Amino acid sequence: MIRRSLAAAAAAAFLISSSPAVFAQQAPPPPPSSAPQTTPAPAPLNLNSATKADLEKLPGIGPAMAQRILDYRQKNGAFKKVEELMNVQGIGEKSFLKLRPLVTVAPVKTGDR
Repeated sequence: MIRRSLAAAAAAAFLISSSPAVFAQQAPPPPPSSAPQTTPAPAPLNLNSATKADLEKLPGIGPAMAQRILDYRQKNGAFKKVEELMNVQGIGEKSFLKLRPLVTVAPVKTGDR
């Protein structure tokens, strides 16, 4: 029993004495970054001035759907509220809810189209 205690004490003393050398070999932690790297969210797309190419960048909107949105706008005039997007054939509530945060409705300024 005394031998085990001596062996344990010797092992502990060895570990304690060698610990600084082990820690000295570790690389220091990297300095904290000055600011988190985040990409700004793109501005919502104005349905009243968007081109076909602009609309096609939206999730779930291909060339045919983009053209239907433009046709709806041509036939009915400028969108008055974003919810009118659900009047376009093929855009139901589920699709609209995905698009809602990505689009907006604003008056068209001269030269926007």
